[in-house]
Amino acid sequence: MILEINDLVGGYSRVPVLKKVSFNVEEGQLVGLIGLNGAGKSTTINHVIGLLQPFSGAIKVGGKLLKEDAPAYKAQIAYIPETPILYDELTLKEHLELTIQAYQMDEQAAWKRAERLLKLFRLDNKLDWFPVDFSKGMRQKVMIVAAFMTEARLLVIDEPFYGLDPLAVHDLLDLIQEKKKQGVGILMSTHVLETAQRYCDRFVILADGRVKSQGSLADLTKNGQNLDEVYLNLARDEQHG
Repeated sequence: MILEINDLVGGYSRVPVLKKVSFNVEEGQLVGLIGLNGAGKSTTINHVIGLLQPFSGAIKVGGKLLKEDAPAYKAQIAYIPETPILYDELTLKEHLELTIQAYQMDEQAAWKRAERLLKLFRLDNKLDWFPVDFSKGMRQKVMIVAAFMTEARLLVIDEPFYGLDPLAVHDLLDLIQEKKKQGVGILMSTHVLETAQRYCDRFVILADGRVKSQGSLADLTKNGQNLDEVYLNLARDEQHG
């Protein structure tokens, strides 16, 4: 089990956003984190990547707790945020060099992985460019390259498809499949339910800071429903509840 979340209570202030959230991500598994805006998806992700400390409950990555061994915990995680975060004063090449240093990777092997990804996303001739030169989609691709060049055991991906052209979406999904085959666990938050339905192994549906439902598509659907219909029904229940 690469990610274990048990009875997580947490948030940004004294009033908890998350209320006893529990779910796991296994090695080689893509888990879709689904929910309305405000359901607690981003708060969950911020707890997993170590930006927030739980009020109670526990999160383990590769059996490690953040409070017991923060470096070992964080070294296992690569994160792609919804909004790309780049340093204005660093070139693309310098961003990747910083990633190599942060993860203490073998430089030659890391650059070999990076070069393949740069070529795939058509960034291989832009190593000397600064973030100001990149479109939103290109910035997103930089974040993807930086995350996928690591050997992290857990990938955390927040709304990755916004700003990407269809070819880049296809390439990203291929990379996700590749990482799964390597035994990497992936937690992905997305509103693109059609894509989630096709690619995710399991789903965790959040509502009002609680796990409303979780399991495979077969576990969640009935009477020929698709994920979109399950999601809409849960959303209606939430509004009327």
